[in-house]
Amino acid sequence: MDMNRIVLVTGGARSGKSSFSEKRVLVFSTKYVYVATAPVLDDEMKKRVELHQSKRAGDGWITVEEPLDLPRALAEAERLGADAVLVDCLTLWINNLMYRDPAFDEAQMAFETQKLLTALKAFPGLVVLVINEVGLGIVPDTPLGRVFRDCSGRCGQIIAAASDEVWFCVCGIPQKIKG
Repeated sequence: MDMNRIVLVTGGARSGKSSFSEKRVLVFSTKYVYVATAPVLDDEMKKRVELHQSKRAGDGWITVEEPLDLPRALAEAERLGADAVLVDCLTLWINNLMYRDPAFDEAQMAFETQKLLTALKAFPGLVVLVINEVGLGIVPDTPLGRVFRDCSGRCGQIIAAASDEVWFCVCGIPQKIKG
């Protein structure tokens, strides 16, 4: 694949987003990078990461761990000769940005997402991005929770608008909603 293509995959927790995204990359590319945004801070998260890694074992994935600088990770994937990248996931990226800067807000989210979008459009291949749809549930009861929900929604809207395809996963069933 030598043309730029951006695909956003959204849905709730454990909706099948990651599995669908991994399969999509494997079908449409030959050399692929998995950009992992999750910081491993405790044993439970370590087990989650190990589970994801075991599911990908044997498929030839190159892993780039990058919790904050996704444009740098895309540049690294290009340097490695990848024709596809899976960013899993934007939700944790947002969490990491907010953790780094407690005053992080929706305007900063839009700025960071625009920087990411520039890098996405420059990547010479397929980029699949995963984001949780966090806005379908109850309104968070804390200011921080509401800022997180708003930042996630803003990021998702910006990426979806620029994406060639958008998929929504429900109960392991992907539904194409754009493209």
